[in-house]
Amino acid sequence: MSLVTDQPSRQRFELKEEGKLAYADYRREAKVLIIPHVEADPALRGRGTAGRLMTGMLEIVRSRGEKVRPLCGYAAAWIQRHPEYHDLVD
Repeated sequence: MSLVTDQPSRQRFELKEEGKLAYADYRREAKVLIIPHVEADPALRGRGTAGRLMTGMLEIVRSRGEKVRPLCGYAAAWIQRHPEYHDLVD
């Protein structure tokens, strides 16, 4: 199973699959995580990795009682397509 981890020292969430990395950068403003960029290694693109990253990241955010503000086009579009996470948008 894939596991999304928060890397506070790098200010990003990471997901490693098949030795490759997908990540979502963030910066914190109180209890809101600003998400300016999501990226997946080219070898992982088109395989659902970024979606799994988003799901894991948003579950962590929810468990902490935080919100997100997606500035990244991919993150904003992904959340728009997944109404179960609309409550997390600041």
